[in-house]
Formats: sequence, C-alpha cells, structure tokens
Amino acid sequence: MRILFVHPNYSAGAADIAGNWSPAWVAYLAGYLKAGGYQDYQFIDALVDKLDDEQLRVAIRNAKPDIVATTAMTPMIYTAQRVLQIAKEEHPNVITMLGGIHATFMYAQVFNEAPWIDVVVRGEGEAVTLNLIRAIDEGRWLTERENIKGIAYVDDNKKVIATPVEPSIKDVDSIWPDWSVLEWKKYIYIPLGVPVATPNMARGCPFTCSFCSQWKFWRDYRVRSPKRMVDEIEELVKVHGIGFFILADEEPMINKNMFVEFCQELIDRKLGILWGINTRVTDVMRDEDLLPFYRKAGLVHISLGTEAAAQLNLDRFVKETTVAQNKRAIQLLQQNGIVTEAQFIVGLENETRATLEETYEMVMDWGADMANWSMFTPWPFSDMFTEMGDKVEVHDYSKYNFVSPIMKPDNIDRAELLDGVMANYRRFYMRKMFFQYPWVKDPVRRRYLLGCIKAFLKSAYERRFYQLGQQNYWGPLLKKLIRFDYDKSRTKIVEPDHNAWKQAPAAKRPAISVIGAAPQTCSNGAPKACGGGNEQMTEEQIKQYERH
Repeated sequence: MRILFVHPNYSAGAADIAGNWSPAWVAYLAGYLKAGGYQDYQFIDALVDKLDDEQLRVAIRNAKPDIVATTAMTPMIYTAQRVLQIAKEEHPNVITMLGGIHATFMYAQVFNEAPWIDVVVRGEGEAVTLNLIRAIDEGRWLTERENIKGIAYVDDNKKVIATPVEPSIKDVDSIWPDWSVLEWKKYIYIPLGVPVATPNMARGCPFTCSFCSQWKFWRDYRVRSPKRMVDEIEELVKVHGIGFFILADEEPMINKNMFVEFCQELIDRKLGILWGINTRVTDVMRDEDLLPFYRKAGLVHISLGTEAAAQLNLDRFVKETTVAQNKRAIQLLQQNGIVTEAQFIVGLENETRATLEETYEMVMDWGADMANWSMFTPWPFSDMFTEMGDKVEVHDYSKYNFVSPIMKPDNIDRAELLDGVMANYRRFYMRKMFFQYPWVKDPVRRRYLLGCIKAFLKSAYERRFYQLGQQNYWGPLLKKLIRFDYDKSRTKIVEPDHNAWKQAPAAKRPAISVIGAAPQTCSNGAPKACGGGNEQMTEEQIKQYERH
C-alpha cells in the first residue's frame, strides 16, 4: 500500500516570510500510520520545492501511489484540489484523500468543486486516516464506507454522505510523529539560520474567538505530558539538527502547571534551543513572576494576540482584554529579555485611515519589538462569517490569506486599506532597524531581531511579503495600479456544516464560557496568536482538563 502525502504549493506571503515552516501535519500522520503498521509512505513538499503543476505531475507519476493525501486550510483549498486532480489524471485508480479544517466543514462544497476527490477526512486526522487506509488495504473501502467514522464521500447515488465523527484521541502521548519524513535542510528559520520545527504540545483550544473555528475542529482540549513533549524536542535537536521551534498550540500557557513542567524539563536536559509561542496577554500578566524562568528555558519570542488598538474592536473579537493590559504585557516581556510581537487585525467595515494610524501610534507607545497587521479574514465556517452576511463580498477562498482585503471598509477602498497597512510596516520597521535593533544590549535578542529584519527585507525585495508582487503594489503614489484579482466566478455554493463537531461526543468540557471559534491553526501556514472567550481558567478547571 503505497501512500503519497503532498503539501500544496500555496504561499500566503505572511508568516512564511520568516522561512520555510516544517509541515507538522505529515509528520504526525506518518508517525501514527507507522505505529499502525503502514510504513510505505513518501512526502512531496510542493510549496518548499516550488513545484508547478507539470513538475508535480511528474513527481506523482514517478511515485506510483495507491493513495494520495493532502491537506488544506481555506486559502490553499483550490491548490489542494488541483493536487488531487493531477493525481487522478496520472493514476485513475488512485484513492484521493483531502483533510484539514476547510474540508472538515466545507466538504459538500469541496465535492461540488472537485468531484475527483474520493474522500474527505474530517477533524483530527490520525485515527480516521489509519482506519480509512486499513479499510482500503483490506478491500472494504467501497462496501463499508458508511462504517468508517469521521469521513465524507459521495455515494453511488451522487449523494454527499458524512459519517459520525471519530472520537478524539484521548491519549495524545500515543501520537509519536515521524519527523524523518521531512528533509530538514529545506526548513530554515531565516532569523537564526537554523532548521525550524513546529511541534504540538496540546490539541484544541477551550476559548472561542468569534473570528475562528479551531475548537470546533478539535472538539476538546488535550495536553501531552511535558516529559513526552521534551522527548520529541530532544529527538528533533539531536537527530534532525533543529535549532529553533515554535509550539504550534493555540494557547500553550493555558495549563500553567504543564507549561512550567515543560520549561523545567527543557532546562534540566540542557538542550540549549531557543523557541517561541503565541499566547494571550492575560497569561503573560498572570505569570509575571515566572517570565525569567521561561526565558531561562529558551523562550525568546512571544506573539501576543493584541488584535486591536481600539477597545471597541477588542470587545467585538470577544478578547476580554484591555488596551492597557496589552501595553503592560509587552513591557513585562521586554523587561525579561523576550522578544515581543504585537498582532493586529485590520480591515473590518469600520476601518479608516485614521484607525490604521491609531494602531501604529499605539504599538509605538507600547514599545513592541515587532508588529504584524493582518487583514480581517472571516473563515466561511466561523461564527463571524455568518454575522457579517452580505458584507463579505469575496468568495474566492484563495484570497482568504490574511493579506488580501476580503471586506471592503465603508469609508475607504481596498487599495487605500492596503496602502495604509504598508505605511505602518514601512515606518515601524525602518525605525526599529535604525534606532532599536542594532543597539539592543542583550546579544541573543539583538541577533534575533536583526535576523528578523533580514527576513523582512528579503521577502520585501523579492516582493513576496504580503503578496505585494501579486497585488502589484509599488507604493503610495501608484495605488491605482493595485490589483487584487479576485475570481468573481467563485460564489458561495454550499453552506458549511456548522454542526459537524457535534456529531460525536467529545471529552467532557468544564463549565466555562464558550462563544465563538478559532482560525485554521490560528494562522495561515504558521502559528498566529489568538485567544478569547473566558481569558482565565481556575485551578479546578485545569484539573478537570488534566483528568479528561
């Protein structure tokens, strides 16, 4: 049973400017299949290898697979569908499989657009994929599809069928990735010039930002044991030469006790590796006394989901934080030698040039080391997408990438919005490059920040940053030349399955407020800070999570 995994060639021009992120999905899937007795798999990273359709076609042809599997967040969905179309053209009898958060909720539309796809893996992929491949291997695929949990397919009567959801994997320590499936020399983190990994310590998120859907995807929150997690980090360092990692968790500091134990384990093993996380402002303030300890463990970069400079938008995103708390958290991190990155969501209907200026003035007042402005992108399966209604004019999902304006603000056009964001980037990083980064006393922070500037300038020169080349942005004097090239033939065909996550019981959730959802890995291709809902968890709630 020859299995071919393919990562689609789609670049968002956002977080990937820092380098080539290691696609963790394939490592965790491959490891789970290996433990289940299936080891004949290959991996093609069409993104990192920059494979066009014809090059990909040759690679798939040469692999001679029985199964071709790929994944897709919303902006890469058309590219992923094309991958499987090429696979079917080359090998008509191959089984084509698509997973990821977009297909989990939008499977009906996926089958409408791409009838060559045989099956969609919905939700957490490891157990579903193993069961599915075993059924294919044993010849039960066509006769027993309805008994395989967690999939969707089109039956012989052309009806879309979604089976009940596969229960989540309660023992996440049982999932051991096969990181050897990746060619690590390809995954370099530009700021430090070392291979970078994106492992997971926890799955899911108990909080529910209104612009996201992650909690619906994972359905419950589960944490790996800190020792087991550091076992994985140690293998990455000693076997694969990793020099930096980012925990790809939605909220790695939620379970304070587990996070502290993880840091202590890193210190005890003396791995000497630097790492970063995305977290919430309130967790930083909660752990003020522990920040020196976290830095000792190698934590050097924290991205904060500050999200908005205006309190009105913070409330709208259900952040339950204040502007003053954002500033305080950044100050605390800097006092303890941790690089701080403030993240903003811009481009809602109430955006103006003045509100964009406000975010710039605010982040300069906060003193953050880095800043990131992301275009508001309402995922088609999120609560906020439904709330926006007809205000969402663009249904070309390839543009749902945090850099293309999906919403049109009421008082400025999209070109003015993009130019305002670029003005913020230019001013912020020019000042940092000349007046802050070279003069930072801490040599580790100084090297890191100068490396970030290197990555930023490299992507800007190549016009990959913010997809400036594709959007034909050349500066404020040439705004009339900007083109967004939305595919207007793309329209919303089928409603997402908003209730897919309810079709099977998940682990018991503690009684906390849940109001919305989280994005596709909270990032588009790489980790991104998020957080919302109830910003605090009691010790009893943490204990309940640990028990379940």
